[in-house]
Amino acid sequence: MHSEAVASRSADQRDSARESREIRNGTPQLDAVSLAIIQQLQEDGRRPYAAIGKAVGLSEAAVRQRVQKLLDQGVMQIVAVTDPLTVGFRRQAMVGINVEGDVESIAEALTAMSEVEYVVMTAGSFDILAEIVCEDDDHLLDVINKRIRALPGVRSTESFVYLKLKKQTYMWGTR
Repeated sequence: MHSEAVASRSADQRDSARESREIRNGTPQLDAVSLAIIQQLQEDGRRPYAAIGKAVGLSEAAVRQRVQKLLDQGVMQIVAVTDPLTVGFRRQAMVGINVEGDVESIAEALTAMSEVEYVVMTAGSFDILAEIVCEDDDHLLDVINKRIRALPGVRSTESFVYLKLKKQTYMWGTR
């Protein structure tokens, strides 16, 4: 009976089984179909699974499974990207942070702050770059002065206040 069930799998299920062997060195190894699904969703995050399926050659159910797997693995997120100005956040800044000691613990503390949207550990002039989105200048000052600079191990900060946002996309695709 087991061999009959295996033999009767659809092409979509066989494809999904191949996709399940994708983790190497802790990194998901994505096949061409998964990359095509990601590209479809980057063009339109609300695109129906049936339309994606037609574009990539899978059934709606197989696309749904693939998308859920990509979400579960942390390969992608599906979110609404807003213009901060239109939703009440008048001040954005990139803050360069120099750290004494454990950089990762500072990075973790920054990720817990709701105003911090982006944290990256870097090599170069700063140990960490953090993008901050605030309601106004007073809010930004509070976050930098009373919360970031107060973290044990923060040696210095340098703020780059955004004057005008010219481009913000997440459309780099799957090159």
